[in-house]
Amino acid sequence: MDSLTNLLPDLEPSLQIVALLFVLSFLPMMIVTMTPFLRIILVLSLMRQALGTQNSPPTLVLVGLSIVLTGYVLGPELKVINDKALIPLSNGQIILPKALDITYGALSGHMMRNAEIKDIKFFYQLSRQPFPKTSEDIQARELVTAYLLGELRKAFQIGFLVFIPFLVIDLIVANILLALGMIMLSPTIVSLPFKIMIFVAIDGWDLIVKGLAQSFN
Repeated sequence: MDSLTNLLPDLEPSLQIVALLFVLSFLPMMIVTMTPFLRIILVLSLMRQALGTQNSPPTLVLVGLSIVLTGYVLGPELKVINDKALIPLSNGQIILPKALDITYGALSGHMMRNAEIKDIKFFYQLSRQPFPKTSEDIQARELVTAYLLGELRKAFQIGFLVFIPFLVIDLIVANILLALGMIMLSPTIVSLPFKIMIFVAIDGWDLIVKGLAQSFN
């Protein structure tokens, strides 16, 4: 309880716990909207759908892999957050609002590198505000929204490229079955072993993971 008092000294102990729980409730939303997690989980989900393995790998495995890759991509930013926000916060050297400000400052650098200027300008036009002269003056609302839109766009662009080889295999198998007169046999069932075999042969997981990690600026 003493540590909570150091974090938020102006609140009663019971309100301190409520405030911390309130902040923690926004943590999943922050991970989805302000980190590489969104792009990674979308591409992995599209890859699983293109492969046609339904629920394999399980969603929990894809989420776990996405979190691990997010940690690697955000390595420098997470070190800054840990050294300048979490450790001082736990030691009572800074209060929670200051820690949140430092956390956003670290994440905003990553978002600025990966967000597109045209998206940021669009949301400033949408809010009828003048576009800032420097990147430091860009507000959090416009930056986060532009970053989120850019991540969705890039995830589906990568997903499209992932889909093409598997789609070609499905078309080839479908034409072969049609030529053999096996119209009652599902092409997806027949093509699944071939897609898995080719995916394993080219070390698909390695290509996907390395490609995703290197797709961030």
